[in-house]
Amino acid sequence: MKIIMQLAINVFALLIVEYLIPEFILSDIKAAVVTAVVIGIVNTLIKPIIQLIALPLSILSFGLTAFLINVVLLWLTSIYIPGFEITNFATAILASIMLSLVSWFLHKLAK
Repeated sequence: MKIIMQLAINVFALLIVEYLIPEFILSDIKAAVVTAVVIGIVNTLIKPIIQLIALPLSILSFGLTAFLINVVLLWLTSIYIPGFEITNFATAILASIMLSLVSWFLHKLAK
């Protein structure tokens, strides 16, 4: 039940970010659900490995590398998921920040 709740929160966060950022495009609710699942998988399996590899650089850049890894993974996800599009890298940066803030707020609200 907890996983379904987290998935619903992430889908809602994606829809809010889509509403706020015009160049962050989700074609329909199915694309939002698939995107939320893929982002969850990427953040669980791939992101920790990349962050571990980039740890020395992240320490030297005071965490900027960790943020950029998050942005790049979001942008790459948009390339591979049909119905989900981020038009440029600047939009990916803004969307990553907004998605993190909205998701954090919704998770706190759900508790």
